Amino acid sequence: MADEKIPSEGGMVRIALLGNPNTGKSTLFNCLTGLRQKVGNYPGVTVQRKVGRMVYGKNIAEIIDLPGTYSLAADSPDERVVVDALLGEMETVERPDLVLFIADATNLQRNLFLAYQTAQLGIPMVVAVNHWDSARKRNIRIDMKALGQALGVPVVPISAARAEGITELKEVVAGALVSKPHMVEAEWPKSVEAALEAARSALPESVQPKATRAVLHRSVFDEDRSFFVRQGASSEEAGNAIEAGRQKLFKGGLNPGNAETVLLYRQIKERIAPCIELDTTRTGSGSESIDSILTHKVWGLLAFLGLMYVVFQSVYSWAGPFMDLIDAGKGLVQDQVGSFLTQWPMLQSLATDGIVEGVGAVVIFLPQILILFFFITLLEDTGYMARAAFLMDKLFSWCGLSGKSFVPLLSSYACAIPGVMATRTIQDPKARVITILLAPFMSCSARLPVYVLMIGAFIEPRYGAAVAGASLFAMHFVGLLVAMPFVYVANKYILKIPPQPFVLEMPSYQVPKVRDVLMRMYTQGKEFVKNAGTVIFAITIVIWALLYFPRSEELAEQVRLEYVANAAAEKGMTTAEVEALLEADEESAAALERKIDSAYIEQSYLGRIGKTVQPVFAWAGFDWKITVGVIASFPAREVIISTLGIIYSLGGDVDEESGDLRDVMANQKWQEGERAGQPIFTIPVVSAIMVFFALCQQCGATVAIISQETSWKYGVFSFVFMTTLAWVAAVLVYQLGSLL
Repeated sequence: MADEKIPSEGGMVRIALLGNPNTGKSTLFNCLTGLRQKVGNYPGVTVQRKVGRMVYGKNIAEIIDLPGTYSLAADSPDERVVVDALLGEMETVERPDLVLFIADATNLQRNLFLAYQTAQLGIPMVVAVNHWDSARKRNIRIDMKALGQALGVPVVPISAARAEGITELKEVVAGALVSKPHMVEAEWPKSVEAALEAARSALPESVQPKATRAVLHRSVFDEDRSFFVRQGASSEEAGNAIEAGRQKLFKGGLNPGNAETVLLYRQIKERIAPCIELDTTRTGSGSESIDSILTHKVWGLLAFLGLMYVVFQSVYSWAGPFMDLIDAGKGLVQDQVGSFLTQWPMLQSLATDGIVEGVGAVVIFLPQILILFFFITLLEDTGYMARAAFLMDKLFSWCGLSGKSFVPLLSSYACAIPGVMATRTIQDPKARVITILLAPFMSCSARLPVYVLMIGAFIEPRYGAAVAGASLFAMHFVGLLVAMPFVYVANKYILKIPPQPFVLEMPSYQVPKVRDVLMRMYTQGKEFVKNAGTVIFAITIVIWALLYFPRSEELAEQVRLEYVANAAAEKGMTTAEVEALLEADEESAAALERKIDSAYIEQSYLGRIGKTVQPVFAWAGFDWKITVGVIASFPAREVIISTLGIIYSLGGDVDEESGDLRDVMANQKWQEGERAGQPIFTIPVVSAIMVFFALCQQCGATVAIISQETSWKYGVFSFVFMTTLAWVAAVLVYQLGSLL
């Protein structure tokens, strides 16, 4: 693409990619843009904005991937963004030059409802009919030429999952940007026209010229005052105008609540049905046979649990060799960096024990993250996740939620932030709030390193890989199992959420596109490494400094004198003989050096904080070093890995024979108190740590996004409630585990 002509930002054409959920919109977006993508939020809202660049010939167009929606009735933040973006009502987001509408060939008439609504906005359009291969398999024959004539715009058959028809689609889009074809608008009865005019007339004279047909349609049919208000009308004036229009609909014999739906579907059927030929002799399909198992209340649940077990067992077992490779690379980097900084001990410690050790201890878990997202993408792209949502609707109904909560909660297993944002598709505000508060209980990928470290160090060596995989699988359900009873109580006695109908389109089963799977793994892995390279990097330096300072010579001399005195008493030697031994014997000198390093850690700023707070966590079996890790991990829970790495590295616990963090932790013993000499990390302690991290709200970004989506009160409540619950649960697990 050396000869491509890149236009200026101001002159670049904008194409809005629009369609229903589960029509393959994201797959088409990836086909058109490749790696030329960026993700952010629309201004003023937390709805995610995906933008990419499509190269066609020597030109480039900006593709805006709008949220999937079934209609332009703005009942949720997602739908509001779609309508505002198409109308050009969003600040800093210009109106698109073309709408690329994607429809499912197997559900064409229903998908075109949104297209007909969009046609009223007066934006040029091209229709891409996706899943063309699935339609052929079902003997659904569509006359594309006749369909194009009926709609009045170019129609292109594609299969985005197989990248079929993409070149032809780009050519048609390039031509449409010049010819600007407009879709044939629906024909409305006189009562609708009278209703729109009545609404316009009821508006203030200053607002009437701004009230276009598109705005009038959306305002009257959806009872949405926001359009008129933004154009200068008061809320009362907007309400009066809408009421005037809807009264005209009543007088014309139409129900305002469903008039648009009835009238549009009637015209769609009349115009589109002649273009589609169905094979009515077929009695069923393979998909229906599979669905009879996967959506069954018993077999479907067993299949879901079985799939999840395979996923987490694979996450644990497959990543081992890659983790060893990264660990070896970390050691090599530490050796190389350390050799360059031998003349500056403090800088050497910062680089090797702080930055490389801290960030490397987190990056080592990148293979697990990649494998987890590989499976999540695989299950989403095959169409299984929609079946799982249908299945979960039955399980969630007992506590007042519906299957609509499943997708946000499932997204939270990757990260709670997109999970919280995904709740905007839930119309009921109470159900949305409870789903938002429930989302952080799902075991996100940031908890995965904690589980893998504890399970790999203490459970696998004792019980084997099978039990280790099962433990990892079980830990991912702790948050859900603990939180659901609270949801039931909150719904029954406080929120009292009414029963919610759950309507879901079952997408066709598809073979996942390798490119899409790899791209998802790449973007999520990049995000994880980016966090390790920025947020965790910054926190790591702060933690290193708090653990390194203060560092006085008096403390080192005091430890040295105590060591010499104790060694002389134990070995029956004079202090002079011990001093001579330290100079001659490297092993004895190294042991003294580790004692001094350990004393420095205990007397450091963070060590003092840990010892002060440790009595609170002593009930859960945590020593002061674990407590320091817990405190440091509140900005981001995975920081505990780097914190423990720095603590044991600075504390002299890491040597050539036990350089791995797991080995170091396994050798830790209580230095004082009634448990002196006993291992710190017993199975009850390890279990308490994992349960604490499974339930605790240790993510500042999640608290911020909850506050942004709801209010700061819910953000504070989430933090306080989850942290308190995590402490109580960790104490119970440790105390009961110790008894057993």
